[in-house]
Amino acid sequence: MKYNHVLALNPYYKDSTSALGLFPPTGLEYIATSMKDLVEKITLMDLRHEKELQNINNLNEFIRKEIDLICISITWNFNFKEICELICKLPDDIPVVVGGHKATEDVEYIFNKCPTIDVIIRGEGDETIKEIVKGVPYKDILGISYRENGKIVHNQNRPLCDINTIPFPDRSLRKNSYQLALHGINLTNLTFDTILTTRGCPYQCKFCTMSLNPLGQKREYAERSLESVIEELKTITADVVLFSDDNFFTNPKRSEKLCDLIIENNIKKAFAVQTRIEIARHPVLLEKAEKAGFKLFLVGIESPHDRILKQLQKGFTQDKIREAFNVLNNYNFYIHGYFIYGNISETEDEMVYIADFAKELHLDTISFQKLRIDKYSPLKETVDKLPGYYYDKNGGALYSDRFSPKDLKRVRNKIKSRFYDFEQIRHIVSKAWRIGLIKKSDLIMFFFSLPLLLFRVLKREVLKKVRSKEPGFVVRIFRFYQTS
Repeated sequence: MKYNHVLALNPYYKDSTSALGLFPPTGLEYIATSMKDLVEKITLMDLRHEKELQNINNLNEFIRKEIDLICISITWNFNFKEICELICKLPDDIPVVVGGHKATEDVEYIFNKCPTIDVIIRGEGDETIKEIVKGVPYKDILGISYRENGKIVHNQNRPLCDINTIPFPDRSLRKNSYQLALHGINLTNLTFDTILTTRGCPYQCKFCTMSLNPLGQKREYAERSLESVIEELKTITADVVLFSDDNFFTNPKRSEKLCDLIIENNIKKAFAVQTRIEIARHPVLLEKAEKAGFKLFLVGIESPHDRILKQLQKGFTQDKIREAFNVLNNYNFYIHGYFIYGNISETEDEMVYIADFAKELHLDTISFQKLRIDKYSPLKETVDKLPGYYYDKNGGALYSDRFSPKDLKRVRNKIKSRFYDFEQIRHIVSKAWRIGLIKKSDLIMFFFSLPLLLFRVLKREVLKKVRSKEPGFVVRIFRFYQTS
């Protein structure tokens, strides 16, 4: 074996959705599992759960003692600058391989920014990492970029592999469980995990690049065998499992069969799925899903307005959305709706109506994101021809002469406050309790954790003001507290 001890590192840990601790770094776990039989030892390290090793000196001390290959996942735009700075501080005598969505998008930039990086895996890395750890010469490995004689060499892209040849994550490599945590405080007793049963999506929504990898390669819809899915589910100990498929119900007959197998194998979990409104056409499947333990539906609605739905090529209208929710609301599912605001030519009133429309549909919770124009977005060509519209060329939120980023933030806050009023908060707790998504012990733990959480949030905000040298009465008190 070429390598004795490999570190598979998730470097994200600062305040963000990705740092909440709710779900594991699944992509990195796939990579670790793919190479586990080809190296002597693997340490899968999630910095969200390694407080001491968040200090770069402590991390480097561990690496120098133990590690002879470092594999890092760079997935998100969030904290990208800080992740690059961390990588630059790693020992320069130990090979560093990075991969992930963001790494694939910004290969040249990352190489220039991080001289410690030896190889970047572009696109899906399950097969590529095997060849790297086997010691195959870099020139013969598809899907990588690497340094050679002071230059960057880009090998040809690797064809997408058969989903059924990819081993599912070995959860015994984990050092911790995953819970809902904020500022280091666990808010419930529930544990969380994810499972991927398909890759790709057959739909052609114009805003979405989820069926493309960061190289622009189309990942055709592909299904894992149901026997493999059940085998993996039996290895999961978490209370709540998210099916992270782009659309779990793409093949209703397959989904129905999986529900039957979950029931037959007596797998007791609370399941969450991403879906489209078309699921409402299948009442038998909905009944089986409810019986099998499916509790949370994450539904892509995107807009209340027919004009924008057509622009985004969603394939349905406002009336069809209403019809679907007339059906879905008859079942005991907690329903979360996804929306997009800041669309082309969208007015402020149209954006704010998202909150009203969501209430009319009786959605339990919603999230709303600015329209993003990624590198391979089908909307990119359209936006490039429109005067007065702008976005980060590396993939960023759309803004315009009419709505600046500051204006969009103001509109976002307006939608949020309009939807999440006191009555909606009461409804959320009541619904989650009624359908068994939360239990008495979770509520008790949450309310006991709340004072400490509020204190830590207040402390963080005060420290921000201290560091920004904006002393006020509260800040002066806090400074006195610090020095006394």
